[in-house]
Amino acid sequence: MASYTDRARELGYGFISANDHLVFQKPWLDGIVALASVIDRSDGMQLATTLSLPVIRGPAALAKAAAALDIVSGGRLVLGVGPGSSERDYESAGLSFDERWPRFDESIRVLRAHLTTGAPRFEGRFYSAGPELEPRPMRPDGPPIWIGSWGSDAGLRRVARLADGWLASAYNLSPAQANAARAKLGIELAKRGRRLDGFPCSLATMWTYVTEDRRTRETHLSALARMLNRSAIELHGTVLVGSAEDCAATLRAYADAGIDHVFVWPVADAQEQLERIMLDVAPLV
Repeated sequence: MASYTDRARELGYGFISANDHLVFQKPWLDGIVALASVIDRSDGMQLATTLSLPVIRGPAALAKAAAALDIVSGGRLVLGVGPGSSERDYESAGLSFDERWPRFDESIRVLRAHLTTGAPRFEGRFYSAGPELEPRPMRPDGPPIWIGSWGSDAGLRRVARLADGWLASAYNLSPAQANAARAKLGIELAKRGRRLDGFPCSLATMWTYVTEDRRTRETHLSALARMLNRSAIELHGTVLVGSAEDCAATLRAYADAGIDHVFVWPVADAQEQLERIMLDVAPLV
């Protein structure tokens, strides 16, 4: 992680990010701890959770950790949150997977109450924002809260109502779908007196492997397709697996759809792939 962060910083990446699972197909480090471990190497980069799970962690506990990360990083945290899509995480936490959506809605209000100066207290069915947590985050408004959504109408309404930014999922949203979803988001924001202009729209779960070798490309796409229960054809044009020109074309399409940031996730050869994206692909975008 240290050398990965060093190389990302040297190459000019703007963020270093980590996400959350209690259990996964492979051993999974805690995302908050992983980010904290590289703060001293991330100078100039923002730290982002893509995503963290307030229902699984508990919103007050996540607010406490987020405030600490914001303080020790000098105010560089972006707090991306989502309900999580793994039933195994909920089973491990002793929570009902069927309750994830109402719990998630309440958890965001608890996060806001604890992290934003002057935010109203919150009392809900599942959670309440009790005594004020100290110390407060570095910034009075707290770290920006970006909410994950695959682009459903309900998800976009939630983003417009509760978030400071939208964090979409690359493999779940083609450029055309991203463009349509962003237009819907603009309508929902306008209903609430907010503007789409300047509202961050970003992509996570952007699996990445730049290669000019067709066989290598097919190997990685097939592995992703099996893991995601998708076809390789569905993934083409939504993830960055392929030649530099193909990957650049995918990024251009997402940029044209209004996506501001992309969080790349190398599936192998991590530092080499960081270099290929920045040195071979980015100039073509």
